[in-house]
Amino acid sequence: MKILIAGAGEVGNHLAKLFCNEDHDVILMDSDEEKLRKAESHFDLMTVVGSVTSIDDLRDAQVGSCDLFIAVPPYEEVSILSAMLATKLGAKKTIARINNYEYLLPENLEYFRQLGVDEVIYPEHLAAQEIMASLKQVGIRQMFQFSDGKLLLYAVKLRNNAPIVGLTLSQASAMHEKNAYFTVAINRDGKTIIPRGKDSFQHNDLAYVVTTKEGAAQLLADAGKVQYEVRNVMILGGSRIGKKVAKELEHQYHIKLIEINKEKSARLADFLENTLVINGDGRNLDLLKDEGIAKTDAFIAVTDNSEVNILACQLAKKMGVKKSVAEVENMDYIDLAENIGIGTIVNKKLIAASYIYRHTFKANVSYVKCLTATDADVLELVARQGAKITKGPLRSLDLPRDMNIGGIIRNNEVIIPNGDTRIEANDRVVVFALPSGIKKVEKMFL
Repeated sequence: MKILIAGAGEVGNHLAKLFCNEDHDVILMDSDEEKLRKAESHFDLMTVVGSVTSIDDLRDAQVGSCDLFIAVPPYEEVSILSAMLATKLGAKKTIARINNYEYLLPENLEYFRQLGVDEVIYPEHLAAQEIMASLKQVGIRQMFQFSDGKLLLYAVKLRNNAPIVGLTLSQASAMHEKNAYFTVAINRDGKTIIPRGKDSFQHNDLAYVVTTKEGAAQLLADAGKVQYEVRNVMILGGSRIGKKVAKELEHQYHIKLIEINKEKSARLADFLENTLVINGDGRNLDLLKDEGIAKTDAFIAVTDNSEVNILACQLAKKMGVKKSVAEVENMDYIDLAENIGIGTIVNKKLIAASYIYRHTFKANVSYVKCLTATDADVLELVARQGAKITKGPLRSLDLPRDMNIGGIIRNNEVIIPNGDTRIEANDRVVVFALPSGIKKVEKMFL
């Protein structure tokens, strides 16, 4: 696939890396020659120096022959205009990054399609959705839903108190007459393992497990997780994400929001109806104590500084807060945040990549998630009539070692698979795959 990325910022560079690893024909365009030079030194791609809203420059970047045009410059007005021009110049499909929630309303999405913008993506809104979902299920690092919540993917940190630690996957499954979850991957010491029945659970493993709403209780009990109710929430940072989370949750929880900028604090206080807005530095331990952090159930750090977010969550953890969420945009810090016990990690680049990634597949992919604490991806695919994945029971298909089938939805029925399970045409299948297995997965479903 020929992909033109307009904007060589953090999101654009991350997308370029992702697509180059998948052997797509990638063109990266920006007016900043130094940014492009750095990208060229790291990735196998073509670069074009020019304005993403210049018709001549877009033509120089071969926009007319591209299969996918992705506009991710800093400003949404530039992004939208760039995508509109790309469509007029012949791009087959366009995606534009936005910063305004009202553009996501169904009637406005149709308006953008009429203008030539096929899809819009608002990473901050998607990040806020992830944070809100994490508050609804305590004891886990991440949670993702498939097919309207019929299947769930949990990321669970295992400690020595977990009943399944020291057991193999087969032994853990034998603990129950009917097993309600399936472990698709384990992140251990920074490496991702696609486990089989003889592999065992160990202390400090981050296990990625597919389950259902009904099976979640069994999983959490086996993982040694004690459930508690989240009532008091403290948010550090009045960013778009912090503002969105507070607005959505302020009538469900007791929320305090700390913002260091005085003018922004005043605007937030006017905008939020049931949130206590505090002007102050969230890194100040005395301030956190005065505002009752010891009684806080969940602490969310979403400033524009990854280091501040990690440090603040560490302080909150030392003060006894059970649930912590940090926005970590510096990719180099994600492993650090995971290893020191930050609960849920949010990264807008990975969120944007997840949304856009599914548009590059030939197979019918309805959902993709690029995970933060591992280099693997989780996908929801629809099995086609006659696809290789439907040719027999799973144990006979010789599935690649770098992929795992986590769950199946068939006519609204949820199936947690085993070796005897057969996938049928039109099944929706949740698959976990390492980067080396993505193309293999796609071939299995074609």
